[in-house]
Amino acid sequence: MGQPVVHFEIGCRDREKTQQFFSTLFGWQMTPMPPAAMINTGSQSGIQGHMTELGHEPFHYTIFYVQVDDVQKYLDHATSLGGKMLVPPVDIPTGTFAWFADPEGNTIGLWKPKV
Repeated sequence: MGQPVVHFEIGCRDREKTQQFFSTLFGWQMTPMPPAAMINTGSQSGIQGHMTELGHEPFHYTIFYVQVDDVQKYLDHATSLGGKMLVPPVDIPTGTFAWFADPEGNTIGLWKPKV
């Protein structure tokens, strides 16, 4: 069985303006958690996400996260298949994430929740 897509992220320069846009467009509820906002899509079957105002490049991006059991192992495997590491594993209070680019340059996130 494959690894599930579990989260998405939207990067922006103006979080309040972007929150208002998606909230109005899709009816998503936003919970501020500076410098981000958690996104509740209101769906039991869909994934949830967050919006981030990083304050540096990349300003505009969308990314999805795939849940894995070992972030570094999958990052190494992606690299061996022609991908490129963009962000090495980073520990945050809720788990560990990393970003890589596939051979076409698409950015994908890896995620391991804290147990």
